[in-house]
Amino acid sequence: MTYLLINTFISLQFLLIYNSLELTNKKESLTESCTTVESDLERFSDNKTIPDEIREVALEALSYFPDLRQTEIDFQFKKAIHGSVMQAQPKISSLFFSSKKTRGYRIKISRELVLEDDSIPIEDLPKDVLLGWIGHELGHIKDYLDRSALNLLGFGVRYYLSNTFITEAEIAADSYAVAFGLGEKIIATKNFVLNHEKIPLDYKKKIEKLYLSPGEILSMVDNDPEGNQEEN
Repeated sequence: MTYLLINTFISLQFLLIYNSLELTNKKESLTESCTTVESDLERFSDNKTIPDEIREVALEALSYFPDLRQTEIDFQFKKAIHGSVMQAQPKISSLFFSSKKTRGYRIKISRELVLEDDSIPIEDLPKDVLLGWIGHELGHIKDYLDRSALNLLGFGVRYYLSNTFITEAEIAADSYAVAFGLGEKIIATKNFVLNHEKIPLDYKKKIEKLYLSPGEILSMVDNDPEGNQEEN
């Protein structure tokens, strides 16, 4: 029964998100980007601050989210992020002094992926894995866009207090990423984490407990009504 409820929630979440997209504008943007050379990704750099080491892959991830094109987003390297590899948040100051339209966000990124006995510079991860990871965080920002400042403050409190709410938030982020065409990259990221023999077991257990599985993401990809995978 629990499994059925979770899958029903996932399906409803994905359909609600997908139906809310401006499909015509999205298709035009995706078609246009098919013929784009790497240098043209710079058109997605407006109001973005991105470290050079991940600039190309971050811009590619942004190209899947045309409605984030003018959104202020700072990609920030951090030495470590407790319990996470990446973390998307609204800028606190902008919650109080900016409108929804001009609100700024940051994506904190661990400088290295910590393994049991070593570490990997984040830019050395396989491209699809890094693209999926960043795409997931952009899914969070997409989820934040229409929330009020008060709602986002409550969101933060509930995220830190409730595992159930964490799962709901992560399903929303994955659903946006899949709806915008990043499903295969999200699956690559999850498989990398779950199958890498040197990623700490505690982190794997967290991902298994609170996040969608690769199989659940695949079912969302298969149910994509417009078949948008790999169109970008």
